[in-house]
Amino acid sequence: MNLSNFAVWWASVSLTELIWLTVGFTAQAMFSMRFIIQWIASERARRSIVPETFWYFSFAGGLMLFIYAIYRMDPVFILGQGSGLVIYARNITFIWRAKREEAPLVRPEYKPAAE
Repeated sequence: MNLSNFAVWWASVSLTELIWLTVGFTAQAMFSMRFIIQWIASERARRSIVPETFWYFSFAGGLMLFIYAIYRMDPVFILGQGSGLVIYARNITFIWRAKREEAPLVRPEYKPAAE
């Protein structure tokens, strides 16, 4: 595609379509960030690890791509992203549960009644 073909295409795209293209590209960028985060974390640790933020970017990007797939009415894309959302949400649930179980039990400080 040369520059003049791109200009013709750009002029023919509606505002609604441009907004949805922006949503789609932003969603893909969010989804791709999880790989970059995982790569950086693994390089720093010098072993393969999956940091907590991987799952948050997975869920955010997956949800955005799921919404985009619904707009596009693509059943393959909808099924793929929809099933991924279940997995990401489950992993986030495991993380939150582990944090609750590891959190110290906070008890109110005992203060004797004033005499």
